[in-house]
Amino acid sequence: MEPLAPPRGTVDLFPPLSEHLQQLARTAQDLARSYGYRAVETPAFEHTELFKRTSGEASDIVTKEMYTFDDQGGRSMTLRPEGTAAIVRAYLPQAQELPLPFKAYYVEPFWRHGRPQAGRLREFRQFGVEVIGSAAPGADVEVIVIAEQFLRERGLVETTLHLNSVGDEQCRPAYREQLTTFLEGNEDQLCTDCRARMHTNPMRTFDCKEADCQAVLAEAPVITDHLCEECADHFAELQEGLTAEEVPFTLDTRLVRGLDYYTRTAFEFVSAALPQAQGTICGGGRYDGLAEQLGGKRTPGIGFGLGMERTLLAIENEGLAATRGDTPACFVVTVGKEAPGIARGLLRTLRREGVSALSAFEPRPMKAQMKMAARSQARFAAIIGDREAAERVVTMRDLGDGEQTEVPLWEAGAWLAKRT
Repeated sequence: MEPLAPPRGTVDLFPPLSEHLQQLARTAQDLARSYGYRAVETPAFEHTELFKRTSGEASDIVTKEMYTFDDQGGRSMTLRPEGTAAIVRAYLPQAQELPLPFKAYYVEPFWRHGRPQAGRLREFRQFGVEVIGSAAPGADVEVIVIAEQFLRERGLVETTLHLNSVGDEQCRPAYREQLTTFLEGNEDQLCTDCRARMHTNPMRTFDCKEADCQAVLAEAPVITDHLCEECADHFAELQEGLTAEEVPFTLDTRLVRGLDYYTRTAFEFVSAALPQAQGTICGGGRYDGLAEQLGGKRTPGIGFGLGMERTLLAIENEGLAATRGDTPACFVVTVGKEAPGIARGLLRTLRREGVSALSAFEPRPMKAQMKMAARSQARFAAIIGDREAAERVVTMRDLGDGEQTEVPLWEAGAWLAKRT
């Protein structure tokens, strides 16, 4: 019988990849907390209606990508394909007890059905932040700054911030009508998907990657030429704020994002180190009407979702070193009758001091223990033999270069902490 493989589009995570992703998650959490954001978790699956109502019946997520199933009670459920709708749904009944604006962050798995490729898995992890309850351009600036800081501090230099405004319910209807008229006049040059989209959500045609459609859309009217005064002022203040924060950006008048709930600000961080189809590492925008779609009162919001696997892939493709994994500081090796008892005490002390350490569970020859130490990827082997036991010292062997140092037993934790 052959061993079972994981489902297509998913991966088993082992060191060092699992540790790299965990380290990215911890870094993201620390960054979000430094800006005053609070952790939020929502269920892995939701009522399907949530995503149909918010993402749009004609969106690719709803029509092509959702993992949807009926539970034992006959209710339609969907594995979470994106984070914002679920966060806002969870926020609404708690709104009176939470600060305003409410600043949330999450690092969670998501699921979308698609053709698996490098940087596009069916199960993936995202770091996201949401600011719920503020319509101020300053909120947009802060959200974008957090994403930019996260990517910059990872050493990524081939990422570009693309920025646009998609207007709101005041100015977008007239623009949609003009865009639809333009698309109808060029219908014979559009793909099947774009012909359907031009009557359901014509702005989504800008997402099409077909060369013929792109050629047509290059001549299409753009929303930034049709913004109302309030949307234009908001967009101008956003750009001024990003300039003041020294965050470079490129205006992309055809950027619309793939979800129907976006209003005004839309943005993406795109990596030139990734294939074009998977180049977007982070995407987000403003969603001032989303709470109303979910039965709440009008509550503005802004947020982003940032792909953790794509970030790691961009780090690799730019030739950068991934964050060092959570390998143990030392492997305690014992030789002789007195050593095991002393080693157990050393292990307890090291772990209480926050120094990661391990050893064999049963007596083994020193050569076998050294092989175990090497396979554990520990930085040092802490060797205790009869002489070390008698003199209350430990011999620290660097498993990289083989250099050895003798350290008093009671100083082992501090010595390792400085070097690992």
